[in-house]
Amino acid sequence: MRPEVDGDGVHPVMEPKSTALVEEGRRVLLAEARAVEEVANRMGPEFAEAVELLDRVVGRVVVTGVGKSGIIGRKIASTLTSTGTPASFLHPVDGLHGDLGFVSRSDAAIFISKSGGTSELHGLMEYMIRLGLPRIAITGGRDSSLARHSTVVLDSGVDEEACPMDLAPTSSTTTALAVGDALAMALLQKKGFQPSDFARYHPGGALGRRLTVRVEDVMVGEGYPSVEEAGTMRDCIVPLAHMRGTVPIVSPDRHVVGVVTAGDLTRLMNEVPDFLEVPVRGVMTRNPKLARLDQLGAAAVHEMEQHGIMALPVVDEEGTLQGMVHLHDLMKAGIV
Repeated sequence: MRPEVDGDGVHPVMEPKSTALVEEGRRVLLAEARAVEEVANRMGPEFAEAVELLDRVVGRVVVTGVGKSGIIGRKIASTLTSTGTPASFLHPVDGLHGDLGFVSRSDAAIFISKSGGTSELHGLMEYMIRLGLPRIAITGGRDSSLARHSTVVLDSGVDEEACPMDLAPTSSTTTALAVGDALAMALLQKKGFQPSDFARYHPGGALGRRLTVRVEDVMVGEGYPSVEEAGTMRDCIVPLAHMRGTVPIVSPDRHVVGVVTAGDLTRLMNEVPDFLEVPVRGVMTRNPKLARLDQLGAAAVHEMEQHGIMALPVVDEEGTLQGMVHLHDLMKAGIV
C-alpha cells in the first residue's frame, strides 16, 4: 500500500496487486457462502430424520472421514460432545487395525466424504452394518456406495470448489462442516440443552476444565474386569467385548502387569488357529502406561496421545488396580 494525500489528510491506497489479492479473497468467501446457501435450500425431511436418529442414541456418535473430511469430522465430533451429545472421531484405517474396540452396538455413526466413494470408508461401513448401527452420510455423492449403505443421507454437494482450479477441497469442506454444525445445534435444541448445561461442560472455560478434572472423576472404576496373568485368551474374550476393548492383566495381588486390547486379539486370531488357548502372558503388553487416581485428566490425555493408546489402567499409591480411564470418557468430560 502507498499513501495518497487528499484534502482530508493522508489515506492508504492499495497497489493494483494488493487489490487483486483482496478481490480473490472476497471471491472465495462469496463462493463458499453461496455453496452453503445452496445446501441449505436443498435441505429436506432427511435432516429431521438424522436429528431424531441421533437423539435416540444411547451410546456415543462415532464420526469418521479421511483427509480434509477427517479434519472436519474431528471438529463435528468435538462440537457434538461439547453440546451434550457424546461423540468421538475414529480414523477408518486405525479403526480397522485395532481401534474398533470402543465401538458398541448402542452407538451411531456419521460418515463424511465429498464423493461418497472413499475406499478407506468401505471396510468401516461394513463393520457398522454388521453391528446394526444407524449410519448418517454427509456427502455430495448421493448415488455413491456410501450413500446407498447409509440410514440417512445429508446432501453437502457443491457444483464447484472455491479453488480456482476446482481441485483443493474448499467449498465442499465448508458445506460438510456447516451441515455438521446444523445437526449439533438442532440436536442441542431437541435435547433442551440449556446455558447451565453448557457451563457444566465448560466451567471456567476449557482451560479451567482441564485443570480441575482428575482421572478418578471420569474413570470406570467399580466392577471393571481384569484377568490374571496365569489366564488364557479365552478369559479375555468377554471382558474385551463388554469393556470397550482394553483389559488390564494383574498379578495375584492385583498389581497391573500388562494389558490386552481388541487389536491384540484381532492380530492373534489372524496368526494362530487355536488362539483361545494361548496364555495371556504371551500376548499382553508388559509394563503398560498407567494413570493415577489423583492425576489430572489432561495429563492422561497427553500420555495417550504420546503413545497412541486409547485407555490407561488406573492404580492407587500402592500400584493396585482401581479401574480404567478411556480417551472417550475424557473427551466426554470436555478434557480434549
